[in-house]
Amino acid sequence: MTLPTAEGLTDKLQALLTYDATQPLIFSSGLFLFLFAGFLLVYSAVRRATLARIVYVILFSLYFYYKSSGIYFLLLVFAATSDFLIAQAIARSKGRTARRWLVALSVAVNLGMLGYFKYTNFLIDIANQLFGQGFLQFQNIFLPVGISFFVFQSMSYTIDVYRGQLQPLRNWLDYLFYLSFFPQLVAGPIVRARDFIPQIRREPFVSREMFGTGVFLILTGLFKKAIISDYISLNFVDRVFDEPLLYSGFECLMGIYGYALQIYCDFSGYSDMAIGIALLLGFRFPKNFDAPYKSATITEFWRRWHISLSTWLRDYLYISLGGNRKGRIRTYFNLLVTMLLGGLWHGAAVRFILWGALHGIALALHKLWLSVVPGSKATGAEMRWFWRIPGIFFTFNLVCFGWLMFRAESMKTVQLMLHQIFTNFNPSVIPQVLEGYAGIFLLVGIGYLLHMLPDRCDRWAQRFVTSLPTVVQVLLAACVIWLVMQVKSSDIQPFIYFQF
Repeated sequence: MTLPTAEGLTDKLQALLTYDATQPLIFSSGLFLFLFAGFLLVYSAVRRATLARIVYVILFSLYFYYKSSGIYFLLLVFAATSDFLIAQAIARSKGRTARRWLVALSVAVNLGMLGYFKYTNFLIDIANQLFGQGFLQFQNIFLPVGISFFVFQSMSYTIDVYRGQLQPLRNWLDYLFYLSFFPQLVAGPIVRARDFIPQIRREPFVSREMFGTGVFLILTGLFKKAIISDYISLNFVDRVFDEPLLYSGFECLMGIYGYALQIYCDFSGYSDMAIGIALLLGFRFPKNFDAPYKSATITEFWRRWHISLSTWLRDYLYISLGGNRKGRIRTYFNLLVTMLLGGLWHGAAVRFILWGALHGIALALHKLWLSVVPGSKATGAEMRWFWRIPGIFFTFNLVCFGWLMFRAESMKTVQLMLHQIFTNFNPSVIPQVLEGYAGIFLLVGIGYLLHMLPDRCDRWAQRFVTSLPTVVQVLLAACVIWLVMQVKSSDIQPFIYFQF
């Protein structure tokens, strides 16, 4: 066995302390699993010392974000400092006008950061289309990972303080802990301050049930992300979306269905791992996904998909616009505006706006249906099975049409994909395609089958893993990691929502 040289150790240490844009630190990487194991050892030693634990977790969280976005970890520190001070000023202010100006300042600062990094070049492109190419020069702006998430999370804190639903924190470290906590930092779930802050200074306690559930969620998330999502993406979905004219309409349709599974496994896999890691540290996060493709209506879909975002948009945007309190027409308008802005939150492109518009119109039409059709008061979950089955089929395909716009690089790609599906479907090639991509379709089938299983199956699997002895849980984790190593590509595949 060859021992590493001093120079080799120095190079590895330098790599650990240096930001590399091509190798972001993500949950499914071997480096993170190694670092997290070391982190847990120290965490278990300092967990009873409140201040030491808080400082230690903050430092690791900032390091984690530095390894994801480089020097922009300072942006996170700035956001924490800004809203911590503004929230204190809101609490001290007696006049309603002053409080309004202060909460408006918080929103302006947060949206200003988000707008600069995310939408500057989008606005420049619009200006150039209106006034001629070259009117404004595009800027080389790096989009910090997770900025959309921590900006929304920070805004919810100051808004809750303004509404009187939350008392402001007195210790800046507590707020920095809340905003930077690494499990949910870069891709959610969007954790509300009123749910998380009471847990910060409470001595962490990890019961056997929490530990087992955490291990189960981490392993299922790793399976979803690194085995299903990454594999079908690299070996089928990306190829179809990159060159749709090289594929038949059937392959294009399967590419869309494949992407629907890919983005679910990618994003819910991250959420599962985030919730599981938090449980191992003694913190509880809300559920972020609840088998969304089982939804029989678009309303039910948004109660199951990215729950932390949909409830955030409902509580801080839809209700602020008036919700359903100002008449039927205003309700439909509020739904449309909320989803348009939700689409724009996902990305600075026309296709994201159209994606938001599609969901906004669908939500408004469903609410109209419920109000004018006698007896149709069910939003999905309450439906009889003979209505649920066609409802699930219709809702799934509507959502997949939206995913087409969400995934395509441009509206030209959307047009080409639809052209192939409707004019060049070519059923005769189906057996050949199924044979050529047998492994891919088998994995897609397994993914959808697991997704569609009754909820009791998931609960049984979770209880089973939780009941296993710790040694067996460790061996199970080793088996999943080994399986990941067998199917993973040579390059780390970042989570899809890192770009949002």
